[in-house]
Amino acid sequence: MWVLIISELLVFGAFFVAFGVARMLDVETFRAGQALLDVRMGGLNTLVLVTSGWLAAKAVQRGAEGAGPASRRYLAAAGTLGLVFLGIKGLEYAGKAAQGIDIETNTFFTLFYLMTGFHAMHVMMGIIVLAIVGWKNSLDNLETGAAFWHMVDLIWLILFPIVYLLR
Repeated sequence: MWVLIISELLVFGAFFVAFGVARMLDVETFRAGQALLDVRMGGLNTLVLVTSGWLAAKAVQRGAEGAGPASRRYLAAAGTLGLVFLGIKGLEYAGKAAQGIDIETNTFFTLFYLMTGFHAMHVMMGIIVLAIVGWKNSLDNLETGAAFWHMVDLIWLILFPIVYLLR
């Protein structure tokens, strides 16, 4: 799992570097693109993912205490918040589509959709991992699943300010 996590961090790191370079080459397009993003939705998604990460950590804690049913409930809550994140992201994408904004609009939105879409795929995979861990509940599985989920959180905590906030 650690090899996977490190490799995913490297892939996202390459995305962040590409975003930074593209931004330096076309500052105005990136400013205009960022102005069209809904920072409140991105902020809400940040709160949702941070809370889900806390719930995953609580699942590990409860699992270490021998409370398997409680750890499963925490995992289910973390996974449910993952679904909430995806729902908010879907609303954001639908809003952009209604404005005629898609992956081909400009370089900013190409990178926006690639980076946030790739992250959303990791959220989906993380929900599956949490479900498997809930089914095959052991401390080792809990720690491994939570590590993946925390990587997904970490990526968003870097992606959100870079894409939505930094001007």
